[in-house]
Amino acid sequence: MRIEEEIKQTKFKNAFQKVSINLQFTAKWLEAAGNDFFKEFGITAQQFNILRILRGQNSNSISAAEIKQRMLDRNSDVSRLLDRLIDKELVTKTQCESDKRATDVMITPTGMKLLAKIDGRLDEIDSKILNLTAKEATLLSDLLDKCRG
Repeated sequence: MRIEEEIKQTKFKNAFQKVSINLQFTAKWLEAAGNDFFKEFGITAQQFNILRILRGQNSNSISAAEIKQRMLDRNSDVSRLLDRLIDKELVTKTQCESDKRATDVMITPTGMKLLAKIDGRLDEIDSKILNLTAKEATLLSDLLDKCRG
């Protein structure tokens, strides 16, 4: 559906305002769709983001501060998210030996199994939600990269 129909507004100051509004609207729309998808697995999109970051560490630990720097939503309360993931036995957190103020975070085998389960459905969901061809998705991604400079 066109942005004009979604927000019931037909006039925009210019093409740049229209694309800015469309990007913001689409980002929120994608966020809602992602939240619905991850509910089935008992986690949130931010928790998935943390698990994905930890999986990329290849069995090495990482600090909570480093996780926060890598997150898509850097305003997330990482400590609270990690506590919830610990409660679900998807990650472990231990005190860093070299810096007693820091913590080392690692994904558990249970967390890895959950990611494997999600991976099995993620590609299918992404292509359905975005409704783009692979070529269109690449072009859009390149344009978004260009927007951020």
